[in-house]
Amino acid sequence: MTMGKYVIAGNWKMNKLPSETYDFVKEVVEATKGAECEVVCCTPYVCLAPAVEAAKGTHVKIGAENLHYEEKGAFTGEVSAEMLADLGVEYVIMGHSERREYNNETDETVNLKAKKALATGLIPIVCCGESLEQREAGITMDWISIQIKKAFAGISAEDAKKVVVAYEPIWAIGTGKTATDDQAEEVCGGIRALLASLYDEDTAKAITIQYGGSMNAKNCAGLLAKPNIDGGLIGGASLKAADFAVITSAAK
Repeated sequence: MTMGKYVIAGNWKMNKLPSETYDFVKEVVEATKGAECEVVCCTPYVCLAPAVEAAKGTHVKIGAENLHYEEKGAFTGEVSAEMLADLGVEYVIMGHSERREYNNETDETVNLKAKKALATGLIPIVCCGESLEQREAGITMDWISIQIKKAFAGISAEDAKKVVVAYEPIWAIGTGKTATDDQAEEVCGGIRALLASLYDEDTAKAITIQYGGSMNAKNCAGLLAKPNIDGGLIGGASLKAADFAVITSAAK
């Protein structure tokens, strides 16, 4: 069994209005009471302030869906790690396949963002994953190894332990298709073995590795029972408090 803490993080993507956020986060707080894992809601930038307010003094943590790696400057439309930390945000997602596809996110920028988040006291959720073509070509771990090696480049073992890795097969994101429990475990185990080779066994065990990719209330128990899966990065199911609560209660 791993030593990494269980983290269930909801990735709202471009959903929910600021006016709906406070009440919804309060719903999540109520629904997930007694959870034995870290419960995180990652919201759009405009929803962060009401989300932080609603989660204040509770077990629920708030995360952002992205950040810029510079502290400040002429970066119109961007948000810095310092701004997020000042707001009370604790987690931040980076390298999600949707941002890689639509916003030119690269392994290099993911690395810069991870370092910046760590230096600012934020916990990075670093996403990795393969396309259907890559899986069918038998190069899943080759591809993911490059993503992980580049993401962790120049990050100390001490800092690496604070990072959350989210394995999200691109072919399973928002498609309703999920990797089987064994497929997910195989890749998450491969990621842990790779981290052990980059650092050491203890560091690899301390890193939380999530599975993301259509994890929901029906399939979460089998996935979360696997030894190398320490949580989930949840899309659609995080937008319904009751479904999200089922997933958090499965993470023990």
